[in-house]
This record gives sequence, C-alpha cells and structure tokens, in this order.
Amino acid sequence: MKKENTASRLKKLINERKLRQVDILTACLPYCQKYDVKMNKSDISQYLSGKAEPNQDKLFILGSALNVSEAWLMGYDVPMERAKSYIISGSSSKLLHLYHDLNSRGKERLIDTAAEMTFNPLYNDNYQKVFAAHSRTDIKVTDAMDPT
Repeated sequence: MKKENTASRLKKLINERKLRQVDILTACLPYCQKYDVKMNKSDISQYLSGKAEPNQDKLFILGSALNVSEAWLMGYDVPMERAKSYIISGSSSKLLHLYHDLNSRGKERLIDTAAEMTFNPLYNDNYQKVFAAHSRTDIKVTDAMDPT
C-alpha cells in the first residue's frame, strides 16, 4: 500500500542523512554514466517539489545511489533497505547450473563439501587457523608445542 510519495521520501532522506540536492546528484552521476541515463539538478528539484515523479530508469538510479529500495522511494509501505543483488558469471554460473541439476541429496552433499573446503587452506586463500584463547595450565608447554 502506498503511504507517501517520492517527494516526501526524498525529503526524509535529505533530513536524516543531512544531504543537499547536489549531494544526491553527485551520488547519482556514476550510475548515470554506467547506465547511460541523464539526470540533472532540475530533475532532483522537480522530484522534491512533487511536480514530477522519476521514471523507471531514474528511480533505479536514485535507489542505487541512495542505497534504498525503489518501492520504498516511491512511497510504498516496504522496508527501506535495498535488496542485495548478485551478478553471477563464469565459474559461479557453471557451479549454479551444476547445483540445479542435482537431486536434493546431491545438493546437500555439494553444500557440505563446499563448507568443508572453506576450512582447508589448500582451497581457501583467506583461511586462518584459530588458536585457543588461553594457554594450557595443566601441562608445561614446550617450544615445540607452541604454534606461534
């Protein structure tokens, strides 16, 4: 259900984040260049005054730049947070296709195997060993036993 409009939501963001119109435009510029969408100060001004509503492209740019959900920005009663999206390509795409070809038992096995591999320094460059938070007190630790 729609509770507000884009103008009130933009004003809310400006107040909460202490932004200026130029800050919004500056945040939008990289997205405008990436997606070949033109946006200027006049657009932002008209959205804030309520004289105009952003089209789908500009709404996407604003949502991306301000890191908010487009539906929230339009005034709908939805969470403000932007949903995470992932671009899957290359080997990730291949793995996803292989996963979908498996039955439920195969999917579980693949997940278990991948989880185990994350704890193996042969397969995980970011693997770090976890050591005890305290020294042993019940035995004498020799230099040969000390992992550091």
